[in-house]
Order: sequence, then structure tokens, then C-alpha cells
Amino acid sequence: MAQVEARGGVIHVETDRYSARVATTGYVSGVMAGSFVDRQSGSRDPGFGLMIVDFLMEPGEDDDSTPSDMRYEWRNAYHGSLAKRYVETPQICTQAGSVGWETVRGDGFVAVHLSFTWTKARPPYRPGSRWHQWLVFPDGVRWFLAYDRVESVNTVDGLILRTDMPGHLKHTGGDTFRRIYLSYAGTIPASRFQSEFPPDARFLYQRGEATPDRFIRAYELANGTWLGGMALDPLTVYESWCHQRGYVCFIHELGGRRVAAGESFGAVHGIGYFDSIDEMNSAYDEHAGARALAVDADGWRLIR
Repeated sequence: MAQVEARGGVIHVETDRYSARVATTGYVSGVMAGSFVDRQSGSRDPGFGLMIVDFLMEPGEDDDSTPSDMRYEWRNAYHGSLAKRYVETPQICTQAGSVGWETVRGDGFVAVHLSFTWTKARPPYRPGSRWHQWLVFPDGVRWFLAYDRVESVNTVDGLILRTDMPGHLKHTGGDTFRRIYLSYAGTIPASRFQSEFPPDARFLYQRGEATPDRFIRAYELANGTWLGGMALDPLTVYESWCHQRGYVCFIHELGGRRVAAGESFGAVHGIGYFDSIDEMNSAYDEHAGARALAVDADGWRLIR
């Protein structure tokens, strides 16, 4: 039976298929780097964490009214020529310091709920929007679910939540992975990530292109096991990058539509280990279309 224990600012999760840890202080959100361990293959995620969360943004350029500490730097190798600006900060993963949390244990699963309220905003917006993340860890499978939801205190024409999905991939010359699979771009060998390139140079997904039937981003580890992440409703994705910047950067942006003050938006993702692309596709099809996730002690359910 799935187990959960919180100690020392870390929530420890054990299921019959894997172990995982979730930080409530320090580098927070999602599953901690190197802690998602697959019992079947012995695989361990080789990145900075899984389903990591940043800040709120919108399309557009800063102007003279933007305070210097709220300016978003682009036209560079890190962010390319993709014009964005902050709506609310700080970056949750690196700057929040701590998040609210609770755990739920039910029959055959455990769940972790994280939350944080943004404290800074770029004028004319005000701070106070709230982020929630439910992480559900079921027995019997090699994956977990993540439901991120934002309750906005601002009216924004194109509100974006930036995340890392499945998570940034550390490597030196491709030593930790064989290839990358993007359902909207195909299979890409590790050799394509030997030198740095900006996010808009290649492998960039933007809403408005042909929407894929499945939205999957995955990498094949050196041992042949796949670690993949899935946006269960492709229409929730605004923009997704996969570029080289010292590591493979899997930035993944959600929303990008008008949100009025008092409204919320979110997305559900599945992240886990798989033996093949076909197995990922089968898992995706079983849960496709989910836009929300409900959790209580009696169980969890996806909402389409």
C-alpha cells in the first residue's frame, strides 16, 4: 500500500512501483531532483526535478513603466526571440522558500497538495494570485499525476503559467539519454543536443500549429527506459520548448488565454516511466482529455 511521511521539509512517498520525494522548503514544487526511482528498472530521473513551477507571464514586451527587477530578458540564447513579460513573481521553485502543503492517503494511493501565493506583480497588475498543485501517486503503475491550477486576482488577456515538463534533463555530451521523443516533432537523437541553440531555433511547439492528438515529451534513458510527461489535454498547452542550454531545457507553458479576476485555469499531466513509446501512447489514451483532478480520502478522479 502506498505510504507517505513528512519530515525535515520533505514529503517521502513510497508506492509498490516507485519512490518519490516532494520538498516543502528550499527548491520547491513537483518531485525533487533524483528522487523519482523506478523499482522495475532502477531508473532515477537525471534532471532538476519533475513538474517544476515558475511564475505567471503574458505575451508582450516590457516598456519604460516596468520596474527593473520585473523585466524579463529575452532576445538571447536562453529565451530566444519569444516576447514575454512577467505578470506575477517570484519564481516558485527557486525563490518561494516554502509552500503550503497537506497530504492525503487513501486506498491504493497517496496525494500531496502544495500551494503558494505570488507576492510581486508588474504594474498595472497586483500580486495575490494563488497556485495549487496536486500530486497523486497511485499503486500499480509507474507514473504519477500532477494537476496545477492558478486562481488569478488579475484580468489578463493571455495569462501563462510557466513550468518544466517533464523536467529539465542534465547531461554531458548526451551521456544520460539516448534520444528524445516529442509527439509533435518525432524522435530526436541525443547528438542533436551537443551544442547550444535557443528555444525558437528548433523543436518549438506553439499553439496555432496543428494540435497533436497526444501531447507527450519524453527521453529514453541510457538503460533504455523512457521517462515521459504528458499534457492530458493538448489544448491547455500554450508553448513548449526543447532546446540545449547546458542541459536540455523542457520549458512548458500553460494557458495563454484570457482569464478574468476571480477565475482560474489549470492542466493535468502524467509523468512516469515506460518501456516504449507505444506504452506511453496507451497510458495517454486511457486518460486523455482530463482537464482537472479531484482528490479526497475516498479516492481520486480525473475530470474531463
